Amino acid sequence: MSRSTVTNVLLAVAVLALFAIPVLFVPGEYAGSDGQAGEAIEATGYQPWFTPVWEPPSGEIESGIFAMQAAAGAGVLGYCIGVARTRRRAQLAREADAPRT
Repeated sequence: MSRSTVTNVLLAVAVLALFAIPVLFVPGEYAGSDGQAGEAIEATGYQPWFTPVWEPPSGEIESGIFAMQAAAGAGVLGYCIGVARTRRRAQLAREADAPRT
């Protein structure tokens, strides 16, 4: 195996370990910080200033909209990185083809 393949495998194992170790070996409930923040705010008796314009009919729809938003953001970010990489490669190719004086 090449060095880059070994590096990629080791990185994948490290990422899986970072996920698996806390889930398997740390006792307790795993709750999101949104729920904990909402409970802390409600405990103070806070009243919202306004109501939402539209509220999704279920949690699944809300999660789906959030996932679509995340996917769109990742797509835009990936596109920008791809454009920047292509421009850099084109610039390096032009510099390599340019006559030297």
